[in-house]
Amino acid sequence: MGVTRYNLDVDELKKTDFRLLYVTTSKYEGDWQSLPHTHHFTELFYVLNGTGNFLIEDRLFTVSPNDLVIVNPHIEHTEKSMNANPLEYIVFGIEGLIFTFDQKFENENFGLYNFSAEKNQLTYLLNFMLQEIQEKNPHHETICQNILEILILYINRTHDLGINTVPSSRMSKECAAAKRFLDANYAQNITLDTLVDVTHMNKYYLVHSFTKYTGLSPINYLIQKRVQASMDLLCNTNHSIAQIASSTGFASQSYFSQIFKKAVGLSPNQYRKRNSPQEQKNK
Repeated sequence: MGVTRYNLDVDELKKTDFRLLYVTTSKYEGDWQSLPHTHHFTELFYVLNGTGNFLIEDRLFTVSPNDLVIVNPHIEHTEKSMNANPLEYIVFGIEGLIFTFDQKFENENFGLYNFSAEKNQLTYLLNFMLQEIQEKNPHHETICQNILEILILYINRTHDLGINTVPSSRMSKECAAAKRFLDANYAQNITLDTLVDVTHMNKYYLVHSFTKYTGLSPINYLIQKRVQASMDLLCNTNHSIAQIASSTGFASQSYFSQIFKKAVGLSPNQYRKRNSPQEQKNK
């Protein structure tokens, strides 16, 4: 008898903190018009059939079958079907989860990706979840939550998206605006006073609320964002350390090196050497 055993890496088994709020199936029949709106949670739209448009923060995108639209919290959006080929889609509301996106949607709080190549895997999971919700057998909530976790990890693996779990408490629109501003302008000279001007919030309340939601103060979040951007530049460009420091918002090369080593545990040069294409090839 032949036996093959596969062991799992226990260190990789991490429990996620996000939560499925609802699943909705929708088919446009001309009797309902969606208006621009926001939510305090993330929404995922998976298009089953038809064609239409998504309007997200004044940007218009055409969607078709097997497209997945991801909209982070507090981002204004709406959808519109094409009458000749009505939209049919599934929507997930997920609390405690924020995505970061690849270069295609870098510094955005939304993304659009096609899963035609993974259609069979996704539709199987989606139908499994819908069946559980409709039949409401014992433990169906737990099963749906676990299916959601599989979906999120599969999406992350397929398109190399970042997954950030956040406290489930609602983030104010002002804090969300501050986060979007930092995401889009991290290379600029930003202080707390800058964020106060953007959000019109009291400085103490801004710091307290932002920290409660993200786990980091606004300035520490800004530093983390700059370090992440510099890591990408170190791996994928030939820019000098001084150029990278300047382009990611650090006041000087020495300050950049100090912050980078504290955050990553390596100097910028050491990190670049370890993550060079040749070094990765030799691993």
